[in-house]
Amino acid sequence: MEYVSNKSFRKFLIIWFGEFVSSIGSGLTAFALAVYVFQMTGTATSVSLVILFSFLPSILLSPVAGVLADRFDRRLMMIVGDSLSALGLLFILFIMATGEIALWQICLGVTISSIFIALLEPSYKATITDLLTEEQFSKASGLVQLAASSKYLFSPIIAGFLLTVTNTETILIIDISTFFVTVLTVMFVKRSLQVIKKKQEKHHFLKSLVEGWNAVKENGAVLYLIMIISLVTFFIGFVQTLLTPMMLSLTDVKMLGIIQSFSSIGLIISSLIIGIFVISTKYTKQLVIGLGFAGYFISMMGITTNIYFIGGAIFLLFAALPFVNTSAEVLIRKTIENEKQGRAWGIIGIISQLGYVVAYSISGFLADNVFNPLLVEGGALASTIGRVIGTGQGRGIGLLFIISGMMVVLLAIITYKNKSIKLYENPIAIQ
Repeated sequence: MEYVSNKSFRKFLIIWFGEFVSSIGSGLTAFALAVYVFQMTGTATSVSLVILFSFLPSILLSPVAGVLADRFDRRLMMIVGDSLSALGLLFILFIMATGEIALWQICLGVTISSIFIALLEPSYKATITDLLTEEQFSKASGLVQLAASSKYLFSPIIAGFLLTVTNTETILIIDISTFFVTVLTVMFVKRSLQVIKKKQEKHHFLKSLVEGWNAVKENGAVLYLIMIISLVTFFIGFVQTLLTPMMLSLTDVKMLGIIQSFSSIGLIISSLIIGIFVISTKYTKQLVIGLGFAGYFISMMGITTNIYFIGGAIFLLFAALPFVNTSAEVLIRKTIENEKQGRAWGIIGIISQLGYVVAYSISGFLADNVFNPLLVEGGALASTIGRVIGTGQGRGIGLLFIISGMMVVLLAIITYKNKSIKLYENPIAIQ
């Protein structure tokens, strides 16, 4: 049994490596397009629009993708999603190579990619459940977060350097080439792994979606946790969207890439700790402490114009997030039946990440039209709050970060006081 378990974990590592490479490629494109759009338009609104359209389709389609993950070969869904998502990047690359590209064309390209990426996420998470034992779930979760963090650790510094010696088109080509690696790794596991599945009745799509929702709502603590995560993603969404505009008002592209990559080491360290070592802490305690620290360091990112202090705050923010994510994932994997996990992850994806959608939609407008005007010279808050956090370009974004961090800390306190989630303190332990 232990041999089979170890063999399955090795196969998980093969798929994990493919997603690790894919994450680096995606991070290169995300960084390069954010810089390209900001330099082209000079507004945070344009950056937020590109991020929104690269994210929204995959979230809206995740319930449908979850149903497909339960109906069809999950590895096949991963191959299709990974390979066809390159079409959007090819479209952007073609327009850039033939002439001047408009903002709407970039948004269209990232939308096309996002549509096919929707097929990937529920299948990937459900495949992990297929391959591993319950005791391996939290270790796998740490490694999955480690792979996801590569887009923050390696991609910014690589992209920042590349943009000083080449152009955005080259970065898009590099990203497209990573899809070959990820598809090959999934194909290898598909060929070598025989998964015994229970015969499943083919339900109508709508009925399958309802079953996914029922699997989530049956457990009050899980549903509450998903709602809390959705609120947290709302405030973190401001950071993801507005960090580049704020930092480019303080430094150049190369330094931005270096700081982001260095800061992401915090996420790597925490993910490795979770993936390798035993953490014997209660679920609620780990979740609340992680949220509290995350909120505090989001606020610290906004109080100064010192780029090294901001980098340190990002480092510590990233170090806190894996503990929050692991707490949520372990509970969900142990609570929901394997046969329903694809549908469940699809529903969970759309609910838990609605906060990102809202944040991406409004962050640019808030930065350009509300918060930044408050803290320019002569702004309404320049003589009060401006004396503490500074005035000028990007300081309004800093104020928005301070407020966002305080709200995340408040969510941590509310979660600690919630009775339903405390019922799950025992016996959950992070292996």
